[in-house]
Amino acid sequence: MSAHRTALCRAGTVAALATAGVLAAAGVASAHVTVHPESYAKGATDGVLTFRVPNEEDKASTTKVQVYLPTDHPVLGVLVTPQNGWTAKVTTSKLKTPVTTDDGTITDAVSEITWTGGKIGAGQFEDFNVAFGQLPDDTDQLTFKTLQTYSDGDVVRWIEETTAGGDEPEDPAPVLKLTAKESEDGDEAPAASASTAATATKTTSASSSSSSSDSTARGLGIAGLIVGVLGLAAGAFAVVRSRAPRS
Repeated sequence: MSAHRTALCRAGTVAALATAGVLAAAGVASAHVTVHPESYAKGATDGVLTFRVPNEEDKASTTKVQVYLPTDHPVLGVLVTPQNGWTAKVTTSKLKTPVTTDDGTITDAVSEITWTGGKIGAGQFEDFNVAFGQLPDDTDQLTFKTLQTYSDGDVVRWIEETTAGGDEPEDPAPVLKLTAKESEDGDEAPAASASTAATATKTTSASSSSSSSDSTARGLGIAGLIVGVLGLAAGAFAVVRSRAPRS
């Protein structure tokens, strides 16, 4: 009976460790700074962007978050929602190319928002809301490079960009997709030229790349279950083999 129990315990331990390892890896892979919603229509007005910042450290808290807004395709009319426990500092920059709107010509736009004074503990996340007056209509996506500073001095730079058809980088920057404008009857406006169609193809490829991390996580989970089953099978084989001499 001792041999039987030992074999079963070993098999169960192998299965448990394999499954736990795979699930832990999948969790780490998905814990990065993101922007919500994932997409808006080009030129959208009067909306809100939410930057979700998870804490990845077990022994340190997030104490500072810096989000950089693009100035080549500026977001206009940016306002920061008061965040309990946090102080926001908004930095504006001169635009190389002024933007003409119905309200006049815009020469300055917000280029950076820094939140300090608060704390995101281990196993927690924080949502930072930013209202905007108008999104650009001359690009397919906006990249918001972000720096996350921890209480131990460590800084995670969420600044890497995903290339079309490539794998998601280790520290990806939050990306907001900009979709085609809607026509007056609510349908998507038709493509104006072949170049527009090509741009749409690139956007689709980037979206597929973005979802690859979720597929990878699911694949890792399935792999963990398979390893667990193999571990149990090995234990059963050991039990049968230990009984053979007695028979």
